[in-house]
Amino acid sequence: MTTLPKYTRTKQTLTFDYPQHPLQLTVVTPAIIRVFENRGDNGQSYAIEGNKEQPTDYTLTDAGDHYELKTSALTLRLDAERHIDAYDVHGNALVTDYRGDRQLLDKGIDKVHERLVEAEGHSVTKATVKSDTGYYEVIKSLAPDEHLYGLGDKTGYLDKRGFEYDNWNVDNPAPQLENFPNLYKSIPVMLGLKKGHPYGLFFDNTYKSHFDMGKEDPHYYFYSAVQGNLDYYIIGGQTLKDVVINYTYLTGRTPLPQKWTLGYQQSRWGYSASQTEVQAIADNLQKYDLPCDAIHFDVDYMDGYRVFTWDKAKFAGDPKAFVAKLKRRGIKVIPIIDPGVKQDPDYQTYAEGIQHNYFVKTPAGKVYINKVWPGDSAFPDFGRPAVRKWWAKNNQFLTDHGVGGVWIDMNEPATFEGDIPDDTVFSDQDTPSTHAKLHNVYGHNMAKATYTGLKDQQGRRPYVITRAAYAGTQKYSTVWTGDNRSIWPHIQMMIPQLCNLGLSGFSFVGTDIGGFASDSNAELLTRWIEAAIFSPLLRNHAAMGTRRQEPWAFGEPTLSIYRKYLKLRYHFIPYLYDLFAQESQTGLPVMRPLVLNYDDDPRVRDLNDEYMVGDNLLVAPIVQKSQTKRLVYLPAGKWIDFWNNREYDGQQDIVAEAPLDKLPLFVKQGTILPWGAAVDHISEEPDTAMTFKLFGDAGIYEHYQDDGLDFNYQNGEFNRYEITVKDGQVAVKLLHHGFAPAYQTITIDLPGSTVTLTYDAASDGYRA
Repeated sequence: MTTLPKYTRTKQTLTFDYPQHPLQLTVVTPAIIRVFENRGDNGQSYAIEGNKEQPTDYTLTDAGDHYELKTSALTLRLDAERHIDAYDVHGNALVTDYRGDRQLLDKGIDKVHERLVEAEGHSVTKATVKSDTGYYEVIKSLAPDEHLYGLGDKTGYLDKRGFEYDNWNVDNPAPQLENFPNLYKSIPVMLGLKKGHPYGLFFDNTYKSHFDMGKEDPHYYFYSAVQGNLDYYIIGGQTLKDVVINYTYLTGRTPLPQKWTLGYQQSRWGYSASQTEVQAIADNLQKYDLPCDAIHFDVDYMDGYRVFTWDKAKFAGDPKAFVAKLKRRGIKVIPIIDPGVKQDPDYQTYAEGIQHNYFVKTPAGKVYINKVWPGDSAFPDFGRPAVRKWWAKNNQFLTDHGVGGVWIDMNEPATFEGDIPDDTVFSDQDTPSTHAKLHNVYGHNMAKATYTGLKDQQGRRPYVITRAAYAGTQKYSTVWTGDNRSIWPHIQMMIPQLCNLGLSGFSFVGTDIGGFASDSNAELLTRWIEAAIFSPLLRNHAAMGTRRQEPWAFGEPTLSIYRKYLKLRYHFIPYLYDLFAQESQTGLPVMRPLVLNYDDDPRVRDLNDEYMVGDNLLVAPIVQKSQTKRLVYLPAGKWIDFWNNREYDGQQDIVAEAPLDKLPLFVKQGTILPWGAAVDHISEEPDTAMTFKLFGDAGIYEHYQDDGLDFNYQNGEFNRYEITVKDGQVAVKLLHHGFAPAYQTITIDLPGSTVTLTYDAASDGYRA
């Protein structure tokens, strides 16, 4: 028997003296244990900020053939061969090292035929092979019934088992399908249910890495990286919700957004080439009675695609006045900003970057140049704090124009003339490093800089939207799934993409409604607005050169149906805002796969075409062409059809009728939901009244209210209301009154009657 290694203990870190590389286990919290092996890569985490270690009781015992590290939530066993096995508090296996050898996938092809196949235009997918420098892999056992989730918005299905993925941010314009190994984001967190027992694994390494989720062999999954330290976290929890709570404790939670950002947003590449066109869009939104809170400006508004410029000639010489004019109508402007800075010595942003040495360099020390929209461009070195500060300051140009937020794009970073070489010099904070290490956090650092600038300049909760991201970017930015297409597979993929983003810590998420590339059509656009109506980011966006897909583009009945769902969305904004208030404390997403709420129900573990909004609203969209009815699985409990109040028992499949204008929608019995007023945009003035609807005979609900704009809620300037209906009696309690404008009236819609209560200042309460 091989001898167990000696170890040293420093507070909550245990260092085991294995030959070649010592192995460290750090107890971060009772449910989070870090596994770390220094392979010579220095630097701090980009995903985890601040010290997350909590004082935690633990024991380490020598069990003869292994060490046993035990907390109140997890048990880790470590043997002489470096195998690490993790168990929950009840002894159920969660994450266990695979003891066998990898079986490389046999593709049944020799070298001669491989060349022939590739010459014809097909690719031969290759099994991951060992590279020469710094390579490592972590291989874990797969149980027959194990389900795997997370990884951000990778393409394909909710359950990632049987697929393989790369973590390397890339702008790939081809139609994204389930065989895509990587896209714009790298979120290396996976969540699992092993025989129904939940766990999480977060691999904090920014270099290119690979997940094989049991594709190579059904008995194991593995993670590998081309370089960097071995650095991962085993995350426990009694439920899948606990795992998400613990993971977002580690990497951060989506902050409470401004309330208006939950409103509808209209966009198209090409709008901002002309003030007249933007005006026409705003006028049509009003003409057709379509509520809207923002119009997005793509790259056309700039002067020759130079970032932090505005082409005044396109905006009657005064873009600031035009932005103010739209704002008075309740429509905010969200301009795009890309990282590529045009190589032009007469252009201030470029000249400043050169003067202060702010751009990434070639190994020979020259400014690295590649082409993007402006032509030859330099790339800010966002890993450096000084560069992030400079970029944040540059955002003053946009905030001076009165913009509502900033949309950042092309920040993988995307380039038109080949990939950026791996040895290009990027900074890891203030230390020179490489593109190979910093590539996957380029968008993350740009988002952080943009967030910081907006927070300082606006004094409001920043609204940043980014395409590229890494784990932890949720602290700074909303994300969308990038350049999808107007095809049915992409409306189908939307639900698992947004749900896996939610499991991966990203709560403020959305897709381009109607599809970005290709040509939309009336049925697809209709089903897309229905399917996406509860996605936190609600934006219709399309590419230049595609068929128009504004709500009125296809005439009737598309316009009326689209209007119906936009108005429904605005009624639900107080509920979505309540969920964000909760999420900012727990990390639990707004839009959820059913498995997050019902992880003990085998029927929902690979359900791809339904989702939940919070705990109590179930959405079952039509995502198939020409379909007018569908099977809907209802989990445990009793459910009420939102449209006709029909009641159903849970744990069964029902047939839901779904003509073109109907989104199957179910509310859990005993639910009270806030119901916002019908408005054409979210006002910055506080509401004076609120309505709540009861589904069933009794219920209790806690509602949150603040000014929806700034950070004063962090100083207690918010209200919490408790609405209770029991035995036909209605009661409203003001649990916390820190925001002066409390609702003057609160109306409760009961199944057969309506009760209105009025605020009484003397008692600081409500009475009928």
